[in-house]
Amino acid sequence: MLTKDNELKELLTKTKTIAVVGASPKPWRDSGAIAEYLLKQGYMVYPVNPNYPEILRMKCYPDLKSIPVKIDLVDIFRNPDDVEPVIEEAIAVKAKAVWMQLGVINQPAAAKAEKAGLGVVMNRCIAVEHRALMR
Repeated sequence: MLTKDNELKELLTKTKTIAVVGASPKPWRDSGAIAEYLLKQGYMVYPVNPNYPEILRMKCYPDLKSIPVKIDLVDIFRNPDDVEPVIEEAIAVKAKAVWMQLGVINQPAAAKAEKAGLGVVMNRCIAVEHRALMR
C-alpha cells in the first residue's frame, strides 16, 4: 500500500495516463470534477463508464480493456463492493497502479492488486493529494 508522501508523489510524477472508472457527467459527482482537474494537470484521462458515450467532451469507454492505450493508473470511483472486478481488469490490462478514492475501501481487492505487482492507494482523494504534493 502506498501511503507515504514520497511514494504518492513518485506515483503522481511517473503517471501519464489515468483511467477514471465510474466517471460521471453529473456536475454534483466528484468523479467528473476530478477527471477534469487531472486533465488540467496534464494527464491523459480516459473516462470509464458503460452508461455514457462521452464525458467532458471525451470518448467514454465501457471498460478498461476498451481503452486503446496503456494505462498507468486506474482511479476508482465505485462502491467498495464493486471494486474487485475493476482490480481484476486493471491487472489484466497491466496497469501500474490503482487508486481507490475517499470512502472506497476494499482490503481483499487491494491485496489482490498488490499481489499482482500493482501500486495501491486506498481511501484517498487523488486531487487532494496532487494539490498537496505537486506544487
